[in-house]
Amino acid sequence: MDKDSKREIQTGPDKLHEECGVFGIYDFDGNDVASTIYYGLFALQHRGQESCGIAVSQTGGPKGKVASQKGMGLVHEVFTQESLESMKGDIGVGHVRYSTAGASSRENAQPLVLNYVKGTLALAHNGNLINAEELRHGLEYTGAIFQTTVDSEVIAYHIARERVKCQTVEDAVLRAARMLKGAYSLVVMSPRKLIGVRDPYGFKPLCIGKRDNAYILASETCALDTVGAEFVRDVLPGEVVAITRGGIKSDTSMCLPHGKEARCVFEYIYFARPDSRIDGVSVYGSRVKAGRFLAMDSPVEADLVVGVPESGNAAALGYAMESGIPYGVAFVKNTYVGRTFIKPKQSSRESSVKVKLNVLEEAVRGKRVIMIDDSIVRGTTCGRIVRMLREAGAAEVHVRISSPPFLWPCYFGTDIPERGQLIAYKKSQEEIRQGMGADTLGYLALGRLGELADGLPVCKGCFQGGYPLEPPVDDIRGEYER
Repeated sequence: MDKDSKREIQTGPDKLHEECGVFGIYDFDGNDVASTIYYGLFALQHRGQESCGIAVSQTGGPKGKVASQKGMGLVHEVFTQESLESMKGDIGVGHVRYSTAGASSRENAQPLVLNYVKGTLALAHNGNLINAEELRHGLEYTGAIFQTTVDSEVIAYHIARERVKCQTVEDAVLRAARMLKGAYSLVVMSPRKLIGVRDPYGFKPLCIGKRDNAYILASETCALDTVGAEFVRDVLPGEVVAITRGGIKSDTSMCLPHGKEARCVFEYIYFARPDSRIDGVSVYGSRVKAGRFLAMDSPVEADLVVGVPESGNAAALGYAMESGIPYGVAFVKNTYVGRTFIKPKQSSRESSVKVKLNVLEEAVRGKRVIMIDDSIVRGTTCGRIVRMLREAGAAEVHVRISSPPFLWPCYFGTDIPERGQLIAYKKSQEEIRQGMGADTLGYLALGRLGELADGLPVCKGCFQGGYPLEPPVDDIRGEYER
């Protein structure tokens, strides 16, 4: 089965996906950290459901001894209480993955663990490099042998090579990071240090937390809440932080001038959990804002505002608050359906959408419904949900999308495909409306994106084609039209 077919079976064809989530902890009191990483990854499960892994080490033990486990599936499927108890160590990193680069296989699961002349290195990466192939070829021609197809291994090799030439592992990480182009938030474990890195544009989030005498690095603040840690601060775009027994050491030499960053706006619209804060901005608050903006810019008379779970709910509430139209619940979500359920055959009457989602007929029958969703990629899922509402007796269905139309692919870790697969590139808004059977269709205005992040600079490449970095000519994500 080809990768695209497999991905559709696992996740559905018309939803966005993010590459992964990272978590790291260093407990200065020497307590075992594997179980804490497990719960941290549990909180970050929404960022990746294909594979996961944990690697831990004892800072007081022999250098080079790392206990690790990784596998395909969800966090609770890969790890057991016995396996966690067997992993002894007071420092460790964890990872949950959804592939945008590299095949879906156990070999590509992270963290990656390397043994080299200076000891060991364990690395977890969130993002996507646009010069990964160039860096990989350069390493291959000097004798490097790769075990995976992920760009994260390229990063790990460069850190290991630089470590041989410099005094500290954090200097090696900084030197390697200067070679990278694209999106990367990294958590790196060496025998005695925990290091976090965020690319200069800040595409992907990374924050610092503290619990008792332990420091934590995580993709989102919700993971800190889950393990009982307090938020300390966000890692700055371009910053390298090294956590040691001597405290936190910071290097900001890669930081760009203020205003040049380009955070992925879909962290606020869709990816992050609503109870997280990214760079000081509430994700929940951003989604409520998006709904308010839709009500201001695309008003329509209706009886009920509903959100498509989960990311559409807060935007629907914002629309209701701004418009005065009642907010309601129209969908029942089957929370026990994972990302790996067997998709019904084409000949079957069952719909993969209905397996996950069903409509409350009593809530929508005879009513004019405004349905809020976060995005439209290919248009298939949204059209099915509109039909489900009509079949349940909705008199009208007005679709509002809390993001602008996708017109360009993403090269920085978000699974937005080549232009030929984007319905907004191929069809006009009116053609899309007709195709999905909605009475009206409205998108979030492009100019509103900056307001979602409270004025922080965001990347708008997938909406308007102007990328913070020049995309590669040949790229696994598909065509790029100059």
